[in-house]
Amino acid sequence: MTREIDSRFHGNDKDALFPLTNTYESATKLTPIPIICGPTASGKTALAVELAGRYPIEIVSADSRQIIKRLDIGTSKPSTEERERVRFHLIDLIEPGERYTAFRFIEDAGRAIEGIFQRGHVPVVVGGTGLYLRALTEGVVEIERDDLGIRQRLEEEMEQLGPEAMYERLSKIDPLEAARLHPNNKVRVIRALEIFYLTGKPKSELTATGAYRKSEYSYRYYCLLPERQVLYSTIEARVEQMMERGLLDEIRRLIQDGLQEQIRKANVIGYTELLDHLDGKANLSETISLIKQNTRRYAKRQITWFRHQTSSDFFQDAASLAESLKPWLQDWGKRSEKT
Repeated sequence: MTREIDSRFHGNDKDALFPLTNTYESATKLTPIPIICGPTASGKTALAVELAGRYPIEIVSADSRQIIKRLDIGTSKPSTEERERVRFHLIDLIEPGERYTAFRFIEDAGRAIEGIFQRGHVPVVVGGTGLYLRALTEGVVEIERDDLGIRQRLEEEMEQLGPEAMYERLSKIDPLEAARLHPNNKVRVIRALEIFYLTGKPKSELTATGAYRKSEYSYRYYCLLPERQVLYSTIEARVEQMMERGLLDEIRRLIQDGLQEQIRKANVIGYTELLDHLDGKANLSETISLIKQNTRRYAKRQITWFRHQTSSDFFQDAASLAESLKPWLQDWGKRSEKT
């Protein structure tokens, strides 16, 4: 999708939205699927559910926490009522501790989107996990085989040697990829090293030669960015609500089922801190304060990532974002009715 077509998308001329075809089936490959993104607690899901009350929407989740089964309260999964109002995809896919890659996300998202179109409905991607969204919009290096031993060894070396030493190693192996990364981005540094050890080729070389798994659809970001203090207040209120809803009891049940180590491996904010509390490392009041602090820091990192997505439109409130999407949704709604 070119920038020229993108600019038409924001105008009032709806005929320009589909310049090459008038068929619903062909238009699915030409028109960008909206990604409603933003930091945690910004109101993404609530907005998408509200829109689904007016348009034939199905939601494709892009949240690395909500794919984990049994971690419900602390990941703010859609409520039973919300799931009754709109169909969600890519939630509750894996067991706690199970690995889930961006490569698999592209495959799962692609299948979900294809099914949504076949039903004559409209897919909307909703989430804030930058790794998944980057894979969906830019593609991801394809690796035919995987080796959890290599990943575990690299993670252990990261803990022992530190990010600076690991980044220096990557700089020698793949200077082009290292130049794209921040030295403290542990996840992406480890991933780039893992790709080299698995394939014998630098990630930058695989990228240049097109060894990608790419989505067959195009996308456009619509980012919900509330004012910072409003967002932080919402985060603090949400943490309090999670505790009132029984997050600590949920974790106790998971421990009773022998999943303590798997929960730690998942490394989800709220769960890790409360595990430490149950191990006697901090009292409950201190733990709740730490969860709020860590969630604010996570939101800040998300905001930084989204601001670097130059193709994104930014909105301070849900109403203005919904208004921007209205022409697109109306047009798709008419097309789906014809199928």
